[in-house]
Amino acid sequence: MIPLILAILIVLIGSAFCSGTEAALFSVSMVKARKAEESKRYGARQLVQILENMNRPIATIVVLNNIANIVGSITIGALAANALGNEWLGIFSGVLTLLIIIFSEIIPKTLGEHYSEQVALKVAPSILLMTKILSPVVWFLERITAPITRGKTNLTTNEGEIRLLAQIGLDEGVIEDDEAEMLQQVFKLNDTTARDLMTPRIAMTYLNGSDALKDAKDFIINSQHSRLIVIGDTPDHVLGFALKSQLLAALINGDGSEPISEHHTSVQHVSESIAADDLLTTFQQNKQHIAVVEDAYGGVSGVVSLEDVLEVLTGEIVDETDQVVDMQQAARQKVLVDAQGADALEQ
Repeated sequence: MIPLILAILIVLIGSAFCSGTEAALFSVSMVKARKAEESKRYGARQLVQILENMNRPIATIVVLNNIANIVGSITIGALAANALGNEWLGIFSGVLTLLIIIFSEIIPKTLGEHYSEQVALKVAPSILLMTKILSPVVWFLERITAPITRGKTNLTTNEGEIRLLAQIGLDEGVIEDDEAEMLQQVFKLNDTTARDLMTPRIAMTYLNGSDALKDAKDFIINSQHSRLIVIGDTPDHVLGFALKSQLLAALINGDGSEPISEHHTSVQHVSESIAADDLLTTFQQNKQHIAVVEDAYGGVSGVVSLEDVLEVLTGEIVDETDQVVDMQQAARQKVLVDAQGADALEQ
């Protein structure tokens, strides 16, 4: 009777180990595994290796589980026949099946899914070792299943899942309202272009580079912008930009008779179609906070600033000097007023 009990325990434990491990590996995310690896937790490195190529470890677990169930059942059946007799064999088989379902399938898989990270980290090293030991068998199984699994890769996550996680985190109180809103706004960077953000040419303020600095004194002092576009003959001929602070310093330290163009700095030019996230990178790399936006024909469409990009994440940034919050709306209003004025003159 003792050999029979030992055989039953071995089968139940072996099958439970395989079922729980399989459930844990399928439930744990790559994000959690990589985070554990960064923290240098036990088994994290092996777990990442497993998740990067799940086919071989899962094949190993399936092989072990079938060995435990099939070989174990044959052994237990023989021992049960000797110990209990053939008349009790049917009842014993029914009880054993019930025990396997409860203690080797339902409970282990439930625990494996519920404690997926802890279980996966603990068993990862042993699973990798067993995979190496059973590599000939696993290789053979891979060759058989290759036509079905070839070319299929699962992404760790995607934009939709991250958005959903942010919303779930907000609903559960894990993250704050402003954090969730900013996470949602981050994804708008790639969908927003310079054309969407720019101050249109019609609303763009600029200085003529050929004008004497003293002649633009009042305009510079009253300007709400810290950077002013400097043009040549036309707005399509942009020389660069000038810092308001430097222009004011030049007025204080000199007579202002020199042309404004002497104080300008070259400015970067970007396409209307450049995405906001790429535009942010451009600002960082060039160490400038303003850019001239060009259309498909090389004409000036407007100007865009670092602040315009940041407002995608934070909403409108308005300080005490801003007289107009939305320059694009102001430009549209100006076009409408000009059009109405032209119609009135024609009449």
